[in-house]
Formats: sequence, C-alpha cells, structure tokens
Amino acid sequence: MIGRIRVIAFNTFREAVRDRVLYNLVFFALLLVASAPILGEISAGVQRVLLINLGLSAISVFGIVIAIFLGISLVSKEIERRTLYPVLARPVGRGEFIVGKYCGLAGTLVTNTAAMALGFYITLWGMMGHLGRADANILIAIYFILLQFLVMIGLSLFFSSFSSPMLSALFALCLFVAGTFAGDLRTFALSVHGLERWLASAVSYIIPNLASLNVITRVAHDQFIPASLVGYNTLYSALYTITTICGAALIFSRRNLR
Repeated sequence: MIGRIRVIAFNTFREAVRDRVLYNLVFFALLLVASAPILGEISAGVQRVLLINLGLSAISVFGIVIAIFLGISLVSKEIERRTLYPVLARPVGRGEFIVGKYCGLAGTLVTNTAAMALGFYITLWGMMGHLGRADANILIAIYFILLQFLVMIGLSLFFSSFSSPMLSALFALCLFVAGTFAGDLRTFALSVHGLERWLASAVSYIIPNLASLNVITRVAHDQFIPASLVGYNTLYSALYTITTICGAALIFSRRNLR
C-alpha cells in the first residue's frame, strides 16, 4: 500500500512542479524585487516590519491559491482526462489514490514554501545587511503558513471528492475566509445566548481555525511565540487534515464514476 501511495504522490508532485510552481516562484521573486525601491526610502526599523508583512503575506497568498485551485483539480482532472480508470483498474484503492494525491500536492507546497522562504531571507539579508536572532522567529510564522496550506489541501480534496471544480473552489474559499475569522466567531458566540450561541459555537469549531495560524504581525514586531502555541497548532492541523482526508476517501470510495 505504501509503495502505491508513493508512486501516486511522486507523479502528482512531478506534474504540479512542472506546471505551476516555477511560475509561482517567479512571481514571488518579482514581487520582492519590485518592493525593494519602495522599502529603501524608509527607515530600517519600519523597512523590516513592512518587508516581513509583505513577504510572508505573499507566501501565504500564493500558497493558498495553489493549495485550493490545484487541490480541487487533482480528482476532477483525472476523471475528465479518463486517466483515473487505468489507475483504479490496477490494485489501487480509491482511498490510496486520495492519500497519494494529497501527499504529492503537500510535497509540492513544502518545496514551494521552502524555496520562497529562502528567497525571502536572501532579500531580508540584502536589505538589512545582516540576520539577527529575532529573524529566526520568522520561521515559526512560515511553519504556520505551511500548516494552513496542508489544511486547505485537505479541504479542497474533500470538496472535490463529491462536487464540481467550481463549487469545490467556492466552498474552499469560503471556508478559508471564514477560518481567518474563527477567533472572532468564537468571541461572538460568548456574547450571545440560546440557539444563536449554540450555532455560532458549532460553526466556529467546524470551520478550520486559521486565525490561530496567522502570526505574521506578531513576528514582524518581534513578539514571542510560545512553544505551546506551536504544539497546539501542529496537533490541531494534523487532526483536522486527517479528518478531511478520511472524509474525502470515504466519499470518493462510494462515488459513482460512470
């Protein structure tokens, strides 16, 4: 089983890198280069804060776009091209297919994020002239951004297992936006009573808590990120992702592909 998943993951990774990741890296590099003249006109302290916010936000946006729009096409593209049927005709389960696709796209996002993080640090070093101990804290924010990608890949695969690409993209985007305000929704649930409180609380725990994974502003201002938050976000993201992948595999295994 592991071998079959590995083959599917490798083919997915190779196809994704060949088609889209290089373009994404080029756009990211151009964005940082274009920002250099603007940031060069302000003081060093403000320059660093703006560069961190701009660079990490760019990593997040580009990665989320790949995670959602590439994730929703992993299954539908195989069905439309009819390349899925020869794969499933072999001793490959539908659950193995889903897990392999997830691992392949996750590997793509990990590689993509690592490359953009390297480019970001090179730009930061070039502008500031040095890298300090506080700059290592940025790696935590990048790690949290990567966790967002992994969660969104799972959600995209989940929706694509039973819906059309357009609806899957809409559902995934809506959950991404809602997830960024999950903390506010939980705060709202505490301020109301009765049925509204129950519904708000239920929704806040169903949608992904992406707000907890956004610490860009905190690291830009050198605020301390506790190890407990790193552990909580890691465990939460792993459990949420496993749940969505299991749901996608279960639904896809019962889907009529004719």
